[in-house]
Formats: sequence, C-alpha cells, structure tokens
Amino acid sequence: MSAKLHMLKLSVGSESFDQLIDWQQHRSKQRRDGQYYHVTRMFPKRVDELLDGGSMYWVIQGVILARQRILGFDELRGDDGIRRCAILLSDEVIRTEATPKRPFQGWRYLQPQDAPADLGRATQGDSDLPPKLMAALAEIGVR
Repeated sequence: MSAKLHMLKLSVGSESFDQLIDWQQHRSKQRRDGQYYHVTRMFPKRVDELLDGGSMYWVIQGVILARQRILGFDELRGDDGIRRCAILLSDEVIRTEATPKRPFQGWRYLQPQDAPADLGRATQGDSDLPPKLMAALAEIGVR
C-alpha cells in the first residue's frame, strides 16, 4: 500500500545524512521510551492521511536526502503552556535520491508522486559526498 501523504521538514543544523542520524540517536533529548520524536508548533490537519504509510522527508543543506516513517502524533505542553506537536518517527532513517529543495519555514505536506525514491543499498556509501554535490549528480543522472 502506498502512502496517501508525507511531510517535508528542514533538518536545521544537520550538514549530512550521518549527522541527522547521530543527532537523533545520540544527542537529542527528544526521546520517549527510547523513541525519537520531532517537535513542531503546528499540528497537521491531515493526520489520518499521514498515518496511512506517510514519512517525514528531511531536507539537509537544501537537498532532500532522507526519510523516516511517521508512527504517530502526540500533544506536548511545555512550561510555557504552549501546545506543540510531537511527531513520532521510526528509528530507521532511509536515504533517498538527492532532490534540491528551496528553504521554507515549518513543515510542508508532500504528495507521494512528488517524493524522491529510496536509494538501493548499492548507493548507501555515498554519504561522504556533500548534499549539494549529490543533488547536482542526481540532476545529470549520475548516482
């Protein structure tokens, strides 16, 4: 079954696919019962579509490079009383085709037909390349 809807989010501060993983698994305090979650201010209105196989696609240095399956959404309230959304994500981070993406604020919905394809295992060793170089190579058909 294919997903009905995905999310797109900037990975602020990440410079590579590996750094995104390192942050989530080793440095982030955003974990509940061992599960990483990403906090955002706005709650999506299309939750049912996102939970029907949707993923969070990560933009790193202006390039979509990775995705994680969305497992759920929880409400969080900080000491400031502000309602926030915790997006529960799978621990598995999947490398995607490098796809350039202009900066934006917050998150965006991403239609399945617009989502970059997952990369096969044969290309997993490309993580040493800078994201913009990966995107340029993908644009000319070199992977």
